[in-house]
Amino acid sequence: MKVIGAGLLKTGTNTLHEAFTILGYKSYHYFESVSYHGEERSKILNKGWKTEDFKRMYENLDAVFDGPGLYFWEEIHKAFPEAKIILTVRENEDVWLESLINQMKVMESNFLFRLMEYLSPSYRKTIINIMLPLSKICFGMDIRKIRWENHLNRELIKQKYRMHNRYVMQNAPKDKLLVYKASEGWEPLCKFLGIPIPDEPFPHKNKKGKIINEYLQYNPLVIRMKREMFVSCTVLAIVVPIGGYLLYKRGVKNLYESCLKLFCDYV
Repeated sequence: MKVIGAGLLKTGTNTLHEAFTILGYKSYHYFESVSYHGEERSKILNKGWKTEDFKRMYENLDAVFDGPGLYFWEEIHKAFPEAKIILTVRENEDVWLESLINQMKVMESNFLFRLMEYLSPSYRKTIINIMLPLSKICFGMDIRKIRWENHLNRELIKQKYRMHNRYVMQNAPKDKLLVYKASEGWEPLCKFLGIPIPDEPFPHKNKKGKIINEYLQYNPLVIRMKREMFVSCTVLAIVVPIGGYLLYKRGVKNLYESCLKLFCDYV
């Protein structure tokens, strides 16, 4: 492990992940972390951890960004004390919060993501075991509720942003820390890493939350979730008509027993 991303989501973590990929680093973002270390992440978030857990997970990795690593940057650094730390930030806390709200709205308004929440076992498992525990730690609430602006305590969420950034800046080794905005581009990043600036333009990923469509097309974990959703839809398309027929022929009690058997056979 060479670089630990300590910045909260919606601070340019996708952009930084892409930039490190261009630079030749083996980098994980949220979905990579969940795909390859989902069980370990679930254990860490729900049961506790040891430094050896992080050393084992990241020994063959160069960089990690976004959740769940952002919250455990300190523990990861204990496992890899020579690693550098990058705290990504936004222009100000209001810009960050608006970006976070928009991301949740984009995700929740996507029909496929909404269906996966109910019809993909992997998606539900990820929400229950990783997303919910992490969002309660970082924000004190279920992050999916952030889209409901009328019921959102905006000042509390912004306080979480300030507290997180302040803690990193106060506790990370000063000679290993870079506080960085994605808008600054290659120069401060490459200077911090001690490498030359590449010829390629600096990337800008996930503008206005649009990376959701990219995940749906290319991310292996999300593709698996889609496949599970389609299987569930197919099963429902078969079970519901059968259930209606059995209701007509046998009555409600027998329908319940028959549908329960069909469901148990599927699961």
